[in-house]
Amino acid sequence: MAFLVKLSSALSGRRLTRRLTQLYLGLILYGVSMALLVESTLGLDPWDVLHQGLAVKTGLRFGWVVIAVSVLLLLAWIPLRQRPGFGTLSNAIVIGLAVDAALALLPTVEPLALRWAFLISGIALNGVATGLYIGARLGPGPRDGLMTGLAARGHSIRLVRTAIEVSVLVAGFLLGGTVGIGTLLYAMSIGPLAHIFIPLLTVPEKAPPVIEPATSAAAGSVAAPAQVVSRECAAESAA
Repeated sequence: MAFLVKLSSALSGRRLTRRLTQLYLGLILYGVSMALLVESTLGLDPWDVLHQGLAVKTGLRFGWVVIAVSVLLLLAWIPLRQRPGFGTLSNAIVIGLAVDAALALLPTVEPLALRWAFLISGIALNGVATGLYIGARLGPGPRDGLMTGLAARGHSIRLVRTAIEVSVLVAGFLLGGTVGIGTLLYAMSIGPLAHIFIPLLTVPEKAPPVIEPATSAAAGSVAAPAQVVSRECAAESAA
């Protein structure tokens, strides 16, 4: 019941249309960025190394593995007392569907220059997509929640993140996932990209205040009806 109340509260906030649009655009673009990295064959980020390794071993489609891992991670939130948001649940489903759709549409490229183009485009798009879906403020992704939940138990968030990503990277590599120069480049780039795009794309919690022109108290001046209407329209557009 508490979860439903929280979910309802999140979906009743200001600028809901923009936040939902931004959330789903971010999740779809995140899936496309993953597909670009996969098709580059130059190396994946740690979690996708695990996803690809599991896909190789099970024969399941990449996107279905992404969804299955997300669901398992959400179950791990229970003992950590983490509460998913609307964006968390959407993250668990939409990214997996988007990456499978993108993999079906993207061509397989052989020339090294095109593979590098896919890699660089995928990393850059991943940074933008991260800023979009996190900036929508509708809940963290399943993997982010695992990290913050463990860190809340008194561990360094940097240590927890490093331990998780090294573990999934090694496990994915042993299962057959692709590790390469792209893995290193992603690790070096995603932090600075997130640092730029998350603040840039975060939806403000409150609309900026409307600054009214100063009036002379001594003259007892009263704003004209047209001015009042103008201010009301400005406040509505800002909301």
